[in-house]
Amino acid sequence: MDSSGTEPAGLLLIVEDDASFARALRRSFERRGYEVRISDGIDEVRALLEEATPSYAVVDLKLAAGSGLECVKTLHTSDPAMKIVVLTGFASIATAVEAIKLGACHYLAKPSNTDDIEAAFGKTAGDTSVPVAARPTSLKNLEWERIHETLAETDFNISETARRLGMHRRTLARKLEKKRVP
Repeated sequence: MDSSGTEPAGLLLIVEDDASFARALRRSFERRGYEVRISDGIDEVRALLEEATPSYAVVDLKLAAGSGLECVKTLHTSDPAMKIVVLTGFASIATAVEAIKLGACHYLAKPSNTDDIEAAFGKTAGDTSVPVAARPTSLKNLEWERIHETLAETDFNISETARRLGMHRRTLARKLEKKRVP
């Protein structure tokens, strides 16, 4: 129990490279009783896991130093019971599928607030009442989803992904830089 007489919510790891957004999330979760640690990439995640095991994690998909999916995989491997929510401004079907396959319990598009994230921690089962979207996917989104799916299959190896997609490595690198997603 903490000094207020309530049971702490648990250790929460926020993996986010936007320092101001990470601080805002930290403050909000700390007010709800979580002990919060912040990391900006996979190296810090690995270091943290050597000293503690979070019960919860919020992982941004696009990180300056690598992919949030790699962080999800590492966190889930460390503790399969950990509740991991992927948060992204670059939502796609391919990344949502990969995040869940790698161990995330939920996937949220930004903007999402602390209420949304905390509710997602509790949603471990599927919801059959979710409406099916009637909006067709654009050709650009389909291309991006295929690129990201192949990236995930190759463990984010750019050269191998380009080979499998039948494009020059520099062309793929330009597309990735333009889209600004790992």
